[in-house]
This record gives sequence, structure tokens and C-alpha cells, in this order.
Amino acid sequence: MAEQTKKLEAPKDAPETEKDELAGSEAPLLDHLIELRKRLIRSLLVIFGLLIVLFFFAKTIYEVLLEPYRAAVFPEPVEVIFTSPPEWFFTQLNVAFFASILFGFPYLATEIYGFVAPGLYKKERGAFIPYLIATPLLFLLGTGLVYFVVLPMALHFFLSTQTEEIHLLMKASEYLGFAMTLILAFGICFQLPVILTLLAQIDLISSKTLKGGRKYAIVAILVFAAFITPPDPISQIGLSVPLYLLYEISIWSVMMVERRRAKALAAEAVKAQDVEQAE
Repeated sequence: MAEQTKKLEAPKDAPETEKDELAGSEAPLLDHLIELRKRLIRSLLVIFGLLIVLFFFAKTIYEVLLEPYRAAVFPEPVEVIFTSPPEWFFTQLNVAFFASILFGFPYLATEIYGFVAPGLYKKERGAFIPYLIATPLLFLLGTGLVYFVVLPMALHFFLSTQTEEIHLLMKASEYLGFAMTLILAFGICFQLPVILTLLAQIDLISSKTLKGGRKYAIVAILVFAAFITPPDPISQIGLSVPLYLLYEISIWSVMMVERRRAKALAAEAVKAQDVEQAE
């Protein structure tokens, strides 16, 4: 019980102004757990509500996801089947759940920020907001690359392996799984600049380390792409090339963080020197 009533305090060596910023946010640990539970319940209710609503639009969403396959088989008609009575129902349920996570992400991110923000200094809150904006934008960029480029190319590749006697007959659940795997893989991997920049913010990584690790990064990216994507060269190359470009962008972003930090330290040193001279 003593641990539950322990309060979150600012570091002893923090400036007085920063201690004042956190003074109003101090609360017993039990209160923080209650707050976390409330936010989790609200998030689950939002996702569940979206799931119910989007289930009625699951067929339309599936038709949108089917468009790359439709373009790949054109001018032949699209034929997608299901082989068990409940398969199409659960496929629609999976579509609705997938869409509810995507559409509900802004609210989830807001709840995360609302829980974390009281424990941050004012300048840290300002630095955290760009990452909240960049995360969904990069995810959308990754999904757009999948939808318009990688998925059509991968489907063309698989369809090209057909023969006169062997034809591809797509199952509804398997196509959804294939598309969702690529979308999630690209969306998550496109968070690389955000992750590395955050690590640079807390001084766990440097641009020098990233530059020196390029050759290892290339190998890791190729292995990761081979593991997380379907076993076709189109998907693997389609993920590897953007990931390496994002790695280079991450190096530039980390360099910007280091430059801002160096400027801030230089300004503090000048300020301290002025104070010493004034005394």
C-alpha cells in the first residue's frame, strides 16, 4: 500500500521552473492506475463502437481492398470464393476490426498522449506532438505504397505463374490475410524514422552510430523483409528499398536533433558564462 501512495516527483537536480511545471501533475500511483484503466476502457469502447458500425460497411471496404486484384486480372472478371459457411462472415468481421483500428488510431493516440502528457515538462510536450502527427502520416504513406504499387505488382507476379491447366482461385479470407499482412508490415516499418528520432531525443543513439551501421542495416533490412513479407521477390524488394530510404531519412532526422541539442547546450553555456561575469 505504501507503494501505491508513492508520488511521482521531479528529479532533484531539475531546475526550479521545471519542478513547478510538474508540481500540479503529482498524484498517487493508484490514481495513475485508475486513470489508465479509464482511458483503456474508453479506447476499447471506441474500437468496439467502430467495429459495430464498420461491420455494416465491411463488404464495401472489402471491395476497396479487392481493387488491386481486380486491376491485376483485368479484363478477366474477379472471382473470389469461400469454402466454409462461416468463412465470409468472419472475413467481414476481420475487415471491420482492421478498419476500426485504422480509423480509431487518432483517438488511441490522443488517449496515450493524454495519459503521458501530465508527467512531461512543457518543452517535452511540445516535442512529443510532432511524433503524434508523423506516426499516422507515415503509416498512411506505407499503406498507400502497398495499395497502389506493391500489392498490384505482387499479384501480377503470382498470376504470371499460372498455366493453362493450373489457375489461381482466390479465397476471400486468404486474400484479406495477404493484403492485411502487407499493409501492417509496411505501415509499421514506416515508423522507423519516428522510432530512431525518439531514441536520439533520449540520447540512446547517434547519427555517427547509424552512419557506421549502414552495411549492417542493409543486411538486417533484407532479412527482416524476407521474414515479414510473403515469399515473393516483389514484396521483399518493395519493402527493402523504402526501408533503406527511411533509414537514410532517419540519419538526417537524428542529425537535426543533435544540432538542436548542441545549439541549446551552447546557449546554456553562454548564459552561464554571462551570469558568472555579472557576479
